[in-house]
Amino acid sequence: MHQDTVRAKAFAMPLTSPAYPAGPYRFRNREYLIITYRTDPQKLRDLVPEPLQVVEPLVKFEFIRMPDSTGFGDYTESGQVIPVSFGGRKGSYTHCMFLNDHPPIAGGRELWGFPKKLASPTLRTETDTLVGTLNYGPVRVATGTMGYKHRAADLASVKASLAEPNFLLKIIPHVDGTPRICELVEYHLEEINLQGAWTGPAALNLWSHALAPVAELPVLEIVSAIHIVADLTLALGKVVHDYLAEAEPRHRKGRIHELAD
Repeated sequence: MHQDTVRAKAFAMPLTSPAYPAGPYRFRNREYLIITYRTDPQKLRDLVPEPLQVVEPLVKFEFIRMPDSTGFGDYTESGQVIPVSFGGRKGSYTHCMFLNDHPPIAGGRELWGFPKKLASPTLRTETDTLVGTLNYGPVRVATGTMGYKHRAADLASVKASLAEPNFLLKIIPHVDGTPRICELVEYHLEEINLQGAWTGPAALNLWSHALAPVAELPVLEIVSAIHIVADLTLALGKVVHDYLAEAEPRHRKGRIHELAD
């Protein structure tokens, strides 16, 4: 295979049979259960990377069903998202994500820097209750519940919140184990078709786990909960901060030399 062919085909691994296709990535009938809770403010500050700023001591625990995802298939996801600000703009920082499908794990980590790990989340309706669960292996680490469609939410404000910027910490190691890429990435959800949104009473329980430490941000108070169904496109991102460029001069010189090679 000629080098030019390698360069032309090299958007994902493996080269001859990529784990995921090139975008765009369109999601239809994407269903969210998002429970917002108050937590320990110091623990949040210890986890959120600068230059992001913690706005309030809040965490959004999300359970997301994605039955129709272009290139990624049918899967479920769960994780913690933290409201932040960046340069005076309000947005969200994705702290951790757990899902049950390899292509979006590989694509999410390689393209955007989503902090995805393999686990077993679910989101379903049980009679009058929307139920989200997260198991890591055989161990339950999170259960969220919400009354099913108790009250309609304001669609304009929900759509505006979905369109806010989202931030990720993308880390790609060099072959010697040092960071080759360490960047703050911004991405947006686009072409949002909001089918419906509802609120209701909610509860959230988290349990300690060595490799799925969601309970390190403890639930002190449930603030709100929302159930959303929408079609949307996951846009590609852009780098808004390069941590390695802020390193000591000798590190910058070494990285520039490596990139030139």
